[in-house]
Amino acid sequence: MESEVRKRESAKSHNGTEIEMDDVPKQNGQNGVKGEVTFEALDHDPSGWLETTLASVGSSTEDFFKKNSSSFGIVMSFALNGLVIGYFIGCLYYYLEYTDEPLYLCEGFGSLIAFLGIVYFFLIYFYVVKRYFGVWLSKNVYSNIAAASGFVWKLVWLRVILSVALLLGIALFLYFDTRDQPERLISLSGIGIILLLGFVFSKHPGRIAWRTVCSGLLLQFIFALLFIRWEPGRTALQCFSDKVATFLSYGIEGAAFAFGDLLVRTENVFAFASLPVIFFFSMLVEVMFYWGALQWFCSKLGELLQAATATTVCESVIAVANCFLGMTESVLLIKAYIRVLTPSELHVVMASGFATVSGTILATYIAFGAEPAHLVTASVMSAPAAICYAKLLMPETKRSLTAVDNIQPVVSEDQSALSAATRGATNGIALILNIVANIVAFVSFIAFANGVLGYCGGLLGQPGLNLEWIFGKVFIPLCYVMGVPWDECELVGSLVGLKTVVNEFVAYQRMGEMKRDGLLSPRGEIVATFALCGFTNPSSMGIMIGALSAMAPNQREALSSVALRALFAGCGICFLNACFASLLMPSDSFGP
Repeated sequence: MESEVRKRESAKSHNGTEIEMDDVPKQNGQNGVKGEVTFEALDHDPSGWLETTLASVGSSTEDFFKKNSSSFGIVMSFALNGLVIGYFIGCLYYYLEYTDEPLYLCEGFGSLIAFLGIVYFFLIYFYVVKRYFGVWLSKNVYSNIAAASGFVWKLVWLRVILSVALLLGIALFLYFDTRDQPERLISLSGIGIILLLGFVFSKHPGRIAWRTVCSGLLLQFIFALLFIRWEPGRTALQCFSDKVATFLSYGIEGAAFAFGDLLVRTENVFAFASLPVIFFFSMLVEVMFYWGALQWFCSKLGELLQAATATTVCESVIAVANCFLGMTESVLLIKAYIRVLTPSELHVVMASGFATVSGTILATYIAFGAEPAHLVTASVMSAPAAICYAKLLMPETKRSLTAVDNIQPVVSEDQSALSAATRGATNGIALILNIVANIVAFVSFIAFANGVLGYCGGLLGQPGLNLEWIFGKVFIPLCYVMGVPWDECELVGSLVGLKTVVNEFVAYQRMGEMKRDGLLSPRGEIVATFALCGFTNPSSMGIMIGALSAMAPNQREALSSVALRALFAGCGICFLNACFASLLMPSDSFGP
C-alpha cells in the first residue's frame, strides 16, 4: 500500500505543472540502474494548410532524392571532375603565361600534375578498365602469366639457370658500382652473417621454404635499389618524404594554438612541439580507416606481396600494414583470423610488427633529427624483409587455414567520419602518454644505471664507465659488418644497444645529439637510422603479446612461445635493412 502511494506521488516541474510519476520515463533494469532510457512518442497531426504543405513537400523531396540517388551521384561526379579539370586548365594557363620556372614534379604546378596523374590513373583503372575489361584481362592475361610462372617454377633446370643468371647480374652490378669504394662491400659480409645466423638458429631448418626466403630477400634488394641507389627513385622518395614531413608539420599549428608559441616555436619543447602532432595524424588515420581506404590499400599491396613470396594472405597483409600502422593497430585488419593462425604465421605477425615503426610517430623521430627519407625507405624495405627472415627463423610446418584470398575488409565501428576523427584524436592521448612515460622512465633509469656504473668504475679508476660504453664495445663487430666506419662503430653500437635493451625513442634522441655534435658521418648516420627503425625491445614484446592474447585467448601459449624468437627476427630484419642501405647508398651521400 505504501509503495502504491509513493508510485502515485506527483512531482513539481520547473513551471509548477504537476507530473505523475507513472508518466516519467523509466530506465530499463531494476531500480533504474543501467540500461537505456525509453520515451513514449507524442502523437501529433499536422494542423493548418501551411504545416500540411511543408510536411508534404519535405516528404516528397526526400523520396525524390532517394529514388534518384544514383543519378545525383553521377551529376555530382561530373560536376566535381569539371571543377578539377577547370582548375587544372587555369593553373596551366597561369604557368605558361606568367611564370618562367622549370617544371619539377615535386614543386608547384609539377606536383599538381603528379598528384592528379596518380589519382586519375586509379580512377580510370577501377571504374573503366577493371569494370569493363576485368574479366577478359583475368582470363586472357593474368591467368596466362600465372600459368607461365608456375610452369617455369616446376622446371628445376630452368629455375637454376634463372637463379644463377640473377646472382651473376647482381654480382656484376655490385662490382662496377663499388669499384671506387670497395669498403661498401663489407656490408655483404653483414648480410651473409645475419642470414647464416637465421639458418643456424632456425627452428625447422629442413622445412625452410627457400622460394619465400629468396623472394623476400630479392624484393628487399629491389626496393633498396629503386629508392636508395637509383637517382629518380631516390628523388621521388625524397619528394614523398618531404611532403610527409610538411604534412606532419601542420600539426604544429594546433599545438601552438593550445600551448602557445613560446613552448612550441620559440623554445621548441619536445613534449609540446613534437608529440602533439600525433593527435593530428592519429585523427586522419582513423578517418581513412572509417572510409575503408586504409584497409583497401593494405589488402591490395598484401596481395602483390603474397603473389611474389608465396605466403598466406594474413602474413602478406600484416607485413604491408605494419609499414603504415603501429604493431597493435595493424592486427585489426586480420583480427577475425588470429585465432586460427599457425605458430609460424603468428611469428611473422609479431616479427613484422617489431621490425617496423608506426607512421603516427614518424614526426617524433624526425624531431629527434632522423632523415624522413631514410625512415620511409626503411619502412618500405621491412615488408619483404619480414617475410624473408621470419620464415627463415621459423618455417611453416602446418597447413594454413588462411592460404586463400578470404580476407574480408574490416569495417570501422564509427557511425560517421566526424566520430572517427574524434576517436582518432582521443586515441592519440594514450599514445602520447605512453611515449612520454617511456622516455621519462627509461632516461631516468639510464641516468641511474650510469651513476651506479660510474661509481663502481671510479673505484677501479674508470669513472667514465656507463651503459653506452658497454653497449658500444659489445656491438662493435655487428656495426662494422653493417658498414659503419671503424672509428664510429662504438658510437653506433651504443645506439643499437640502447634501442635493443631500452627503446628506439631513447636511441633516436641520443643519435640526434651525436648528429648535432658532429660525431657521426653521413654514412654512420644512414646505417644507424636504418638499424634503429623498429620496435625491437622487451616492452614491445609485452605489448604485442597482450594485444594479440586479448583478441585470441586460445593463442596465448603459442604467442608466448614464439615471442622471443620474433624479437630476434625483428632485430635481424632491421640490421639487414641497414646492411642494404650501406651497400647501395651512392658514394656522394657518404661524405668524406
